[in-house]
Amino acid sequence: MESLRGRDFISLKDFSPEELWYLLETAKNLKVQRKRGVDTPHLKGKTLGMIFTKASTRTRVSFEVGMYQLGGYALFLSAEATQIKRGEPIADTARVLSRYLDGIMIRTFKHQDVLDLAAEADIPVINGLTDLLHPCQALADMLTVYEKKGKLRGVKIAYIGDGNNVAHSLLYAAAKFGMEITVASPSHYLPAEEVVKEARMIAAQTQGEIVITSDPQRAAKDAEVIYTDVWASMGQETEREERIKAFQGYQVNTDLLKVAAPGAIIMHCLPAHRGEEITEEVFEGEQSVVFDQAENRLHLQKAILASIL
Repeated sequence: MESLRGRDFISLKDFSPEELWYLLETAKNLKVQRKRGVDTPHLKGKTLGMIFTKASTRTRVSFEVGMYQLGGYALFLSAEATQIKRGEPIADTARVLSRYLDGIMIRTFKHQDVLDLAAEADIPVINGLTDLLHPCQALADMLTVYEKKGKLRGVKIAYIGDGNNVAHSLLYAAAKFGMEITVASPSHYLPAEEVVKEARMIAAQTQGEIVITSDPQRAAKDAEVIYTDVWASMGQETEREERIKAFQGYQVNTDLLKVAAPGAIIMHCLPAHRGEEITEEVFEGEQSVVFDQAENRLHLQKAILASIL
């Protein structure tokens, strides 16, 4: 799709439903080709710089392998091993890397850093995660739901837990695809009001529905997808004990599944703290699609790379 070429991938709200559907279909095709052993050298000769100021397993491996499978090259750039750590302005880094690379992926804490990088770079910038958003994860999740349910419009998804970056991107994704999403979080950990407002504006155009509550049972009732995430994300380690107390009653367990729709799938973006936000029994149960989600990060991100670079 020509409208995607050269674009930044920072937030799902920046893309039309048609563009996001195109990425899902591209990911599905790339996944099929990979399973059949078909080469897809769409990015032969292209290079992707990957800036990390946050630790990573899935993001680093999936982007690095994805570029390799597309015929390109991915360069890992740890903040500790670059001049970023010594205080080089991100604007300078962006302008230098634009002379060397075809694209930049960044996984960091401050969302503003991604915006600043994109503003100064002459090449596409991909948001691999910030404290505000996790768009690659949410779109890979949509691919997983689409595979398991055969549709997205009208599917009811319940997100139980911290109103964090994953919740924010899921709100945008669900709104774009006309889904019904309910986020259940303790009152002090609800999603950002601005994100909820924007998601509701999008949902009004797609016949989607956005509900925010502090009642996990209400969220899970008749839900076809139950989603959770860790209660304390990277950078929140000092809040861990406080958060564990606040999130008691928000665990995804067999009791919660009893009110969900028959055949509801269980999702988690990983890493998981089994026994906290989700029980071992549910995490490893037949309804869990957690590792299908993880695999789909690879295929979805390949679709993004192939479409924008």
